[in-house]
Amino acid sequence: MDLYLHRTHYKNGTNGILFHKHLFLCFCIELPWIVNKRNISCIPDGTYEMEPFYSPKFGHHLRIKNVPERLGILMHPANDALKELRGCIAPVSQLTGIGKGLGSRQALEKVMLRVEGVLEPGEVLFLTITSEHSGR
Repeated sequence: MDLYLHRTHYKNGTNGILFHKHLFLCFCIELPWIVNKRNISCIPDGTYEMEPFYSPKFGHHLRIKNVPERLGILMHPANDALKELRGCIAPVSQLTGIGKGLGSRQALEKVMLRVEGVLEPGEVLFLTITSEHSGR
């Protein structure tokens, strides 16, 4: 199963759109691109394996595996990238600004329902990320 995240980098954050089979799932927010620096940058473009994950803090969410020079990268709920993220990706239902949104828990639930409803036993989940840079 493949998910696709197309994002735009801005000075103060990154906004993106998440798709499955060319169908819109949700928006995403992230930290700005700061050359993959841990805890202050979004992750590089590329294709990453993902897996369902559970933690008491975020409940059911997704773990992004094998990110170069990074550990613990997740797709989890957050509504303000600069205040709540340390390199992870947050799905949101609505964008309200650069790196900001609303309805993150609902957006993550929608993603998880899609993944759980489509992913076959033994099938690998992949996330492909592509980006463009804005002049803002």
